[in-house]
Amino acid sequence: MNAKKILVLVIAICFSLTLVASASEIQATDYGQVEHWLALPSSIDKAVDVFYLYPTAWQKLNANEPNICEIDNPSMMKGSKLAFARQATAFEPVGNIYAPYYRQADAAYCLSLPLEEQDKVVGGIPKADAFAAFDYYIKHYNHGRPFILVGHSQGSNILVYLLSEYMKEHPAVYARMVAAYVIGYSVTDDYLAKNPHLKFAKGPNDTGVIISYNTEAPIVIGNNPVVLPGALAINPITWTRTEALATAAQNLGSIVLNQKGEIASDNVKNYADARVDKKKGVVICSTADVEKLSLGNQVFGKGVYHSFDYPFYYYNLRQNAANRVDKYLSKHKQAPKFNITGDALVRFGT
Repeated sequence: MNAKKILVLVIAICFSLTLVASASEIQATDYGQVEHWLALPSSIDKAVDVFYLYPTAWQKLNANEPNICEIDNPSMMKGSKLAFARQATAFEPVGNIYAPYYRQADAAYCLSLPLEEQDKVVGGIPKADAFAAFDYYIKHYNHGRPFILVGHSQGSNILVYLLSEYMKEHPAVYARMVAAYVIGYSVTDDYLAKNPHLKFAKGPNDTGVIISYNTEAPIVIGNNPVVLPGALAINPITWTRTEALATAAQNLGSIVLNQKGEIASDNVKNYADARVDKKKGVVICSTADVEKLSLGNQVFGKGVYHSFDYPFYYYNLRQNAANRVDKYLSKHKQAPKFNITGDALVRFGT
């Protein structure tokens, strides 16, 4: 090989290494700044914490916008507060809630990509921010307390990374995890096989486990991009994995949303039933009105109840979290410090 060819090869190798380095050296958001937190507890009055990652809370308005928003994007900050109100508040009576803002991907863009490319997008800036936030929380806020992980959609996608990577690297932290509610994204058999340190919930009482499901109508017309092959689901009323129907009468209470995603009615009885469909890897709700709630859009097909994964089963989630906390604290000889009917005060970031 002559000197010219060697020089070209060296330049090519150096350029490739530069690309790899730049891709791995993402500057994460500084979570030492309080304005980068959606919510921090105003007082620590619970024995357990909750770390919450909201779903996609913004969307691109035109093709010229970036595919990942800035940490202070006004639309994302507004949308994340709405998501917090219909999701994270279910856990207020049982835990001190910590919720970071994080830079996130536009859902329509990300979910239109092949799965491998989706992993690169979410596993880039959004993951870097969430990991930095959780690490800051553990080092500066947690003080050794047990914790619950809670996420939805893109937030749950990131929790999948947190469970497989961060928890594997930090077993002492993982030992304090009461449960992980990875809802609105898939946890699969293949994922668990690759991560033997993790386990999926079998019933209402086990701790240190993953709880996951995606909600659909009996008939879906179109696509549900967050349901992956081999997805697992647990019934959010009975907390079992059988295909037995849990009736709406067994539901402890739902919240109903208006067109803006705000809570219109609270603690609505007899609203949503639930049945696990093992073949599809989802939870089927047959009692909600598809024509009112899920006509479909550019991302989700008609009959996909993605936005209602938490609202349909809001009070069942609250009761289940309290139960798992009680089981965890009893097992570890700690006294519970929560009131299932109480409210936690939360300070929101600006």
